[in-house]
Amino acid sequence: MKLHYDQETDSLYIDLNSRPSADSREIQEGVVIDVDAKGKIVGIDIQHASEVMDLATFEADSLPAAALRGPRASAQ
Repeated sequence: MKLHYDQETDSLYIDLNSRPSADSREIQEGVVIDVDAKGKIVGIDIQHASEVMDLATFEADSLPAAALRGPRASAQ
């Protein structure tokens, strides 16, 4: 899973896996899910993300992740 934030558009994309998107569905204004050919969710796009969520903090609780990568994680 990867989080991609675009400051210019204030959008957050949550890439859930590496499967390609086959279709997009707006589930509410400003929130679009991408699905694969089988209808499984592969990503979530949130427009105006800074108005919807607190982008200053990130918490992960009990995720079975092997590693945390990114510019801030590698700088620590």
